[in-house]
Amino acid sequence: MPKRRNYSLEYQNYQGSEKQKPNRALRYKARNLMMKEGKVHKGDGMDVDHKKPLIKGGGTSLSNLRVQTDNANRSFKRTKKARMK
Repeated sequence: MPKRRNYSLEYQNYQGSEKQKPNRALRYKARNLMMKEGKVHKGDGMDVDHKKPLIKGGGTSLSNLRVQTDNANRSFKRTKKARMK
């Protein structure tokens, strides 16, 4: 039986870290931009994807954003360190 993920610990150690807070703010900004454009709505199961990821220098301009299903956006391959290939 696979080990269950401890999401609260992951958040505490990674997403809640001081290093990640600016990136989270940029993701929220991107979502708000797409909501203003009418391309996504609260609870619609869609994610705002960055064509060039923030971690690789992408920004939150409309030309770098696209709407994808949550499954498609979260299914990219990762390395053992949870980074995109």
